[in-house]
Amino acid sequence: MSVMPPPEDGFPLQFDTVIVGGGAGGMVAALTSAEKGRSCLILERDAVQAGSTALSAGLIPAAGTSMQAAAGIRDSPSAFATDIQTKARGEADGAVVQQLCVQSGPTIEWLTETHGMPFSVVTDFDYPGHSARRMHGLPSRAGQELVDRLREACAAVPEIETLTGAQVTTLFAETGGRVTGVAYRRPDGSSDRVGCDRLILACNGFGGNPEMVAAQTPEIREALYFGHDGNQGDALVWGAGLGAATRHLDAFQGHGNVAHPHGILVTWAVMAEGGIQVNREGKRFWNESQGYSEAAREVLRQPGGEAYAIFDSRIASIARQFEDFRAAETAGAIVTADTPEALAARLGLPGPALVETMLRLESMKACSFGRIFDPTKRLRPPYHGVRVTGALFHTQGGLDITPDGQVKRAAGGVLPNLYAVGGAACGVSGSGDAGYLSGNGLLSAVVLGRLAGAA
Repeated sequence: MSVMPPPEDGFPLQFDTVIVGGGAGGMVAALTSAEKGRSCLILERDAVQAGSTALSAGLIPAAGTSMQAAAGIRDSPSAFATDIQTKARGEADGAVVQQLCVQSGPTIEWLTETHGMPFSVVTDFDYPGHSARRMHGLPSRAGQELVDRLREACAAVPEIETLTGAQVTTLFAETGGRVTGVAYRRPDGSSDRVGCDRLILACNGFGGNPEMVAAQTPEIREALYFGHDGNQGDALVWGAGLGAATRHLDAFQGHGNVAHPHGILVTWAVMAEGGIQVNREGKRFWNESQGYSEAAREVLRQPGGEAYAIFDSRIASIARQFEDFRAAETAGAIVTADTPEALAARLGLPGPALVETMLRLESMKACSFGRIFDPTKRLRPPYHGVRVTGALFHTQGGLDITPDGQVKRAAGGVLPNLYAVGGAACGVSGSGDAGYLSGNGLLSAVVLGRLAGAA
């Protein structure tokens, strides 16, 4: 990956907008760019567009939507912004946070009304850190459906061309930092160049680059990587070559509830609705209400780097709205038993310890870890359990941007025609893992994609 001066013989093709990365952020950027009447080319390194979005639940937090109103949910962009900054300890860029929150609702409405995507609000459980129910998802509650629908929408727009199997290797830029085009390599080793008036980096973060992860986010370097292999930090390499500013490179989203060894995400709804995690000793070890990103670190600290999620049939019925949970059940990752003793036997845990842990929950209002228990959500038989581990989903830090996604210079000002969205840009999570609020990744991808595409 490199930055070079513009080629003397120019470019064989020219587009108004070139987008590096064909995931959710890149495709939304293309759709909005096309709405401005711009010719647009998406360059995707894989044979099929997917990206990190396809590995997620595809849920986008948004405030003030018609779907919320129909469900009787009161919410506002200001309340959303407060939730983000509270979780991020005030470290997120206030102007970016405000812009994303204000535009989150209109973005969901646009995807629904203009592109026919049937979003609905998750109304049967609360995500940690959100003061209102604002997670919007498609019927399958799977990111793959979001990717598929965006791909169909892009294919229907004449101004958008998509080239898969095209790995961008070089950015061409003038002395002042204006990007004039890119070079890309095909699977057969051949290469080509294309010119652009503006470039949008939607190639996500660096979670798939072990060296970068070890250098920037060392506390999660030993975790299972659950993101897209294409997240190699290309945007950071190109940004360095252009003198771009970066921010919060130690920020990441982890998840501490990935079925092990099956490698299937188990929705955090099982914790939010009253489930618990225990270690190999059958004992709880932390406050599960803090969030799934923090859970990765806490689970990895346990013996063997694993834990066991314990919940019941009421919770399982809520979790089944998610395709991943149903897949985990089909794979046999989730076991069921009528008593704590039987559940312990099926999970290979010490029976007396798990029985004692679950008996304490019967009357517990608060625990020494700081969790407050809802008495209406006590665990009841039959019980369910699944062995889980901690994983790195994606990095949250990246190129520093303005509220419309334009990349800032390290020396001050902005790069004239370079934009970054999603994991290529610094998100709104602050530093480390504790600042991640559920949905921040897709918020940064989809809403920033729309803003950058329209800028």
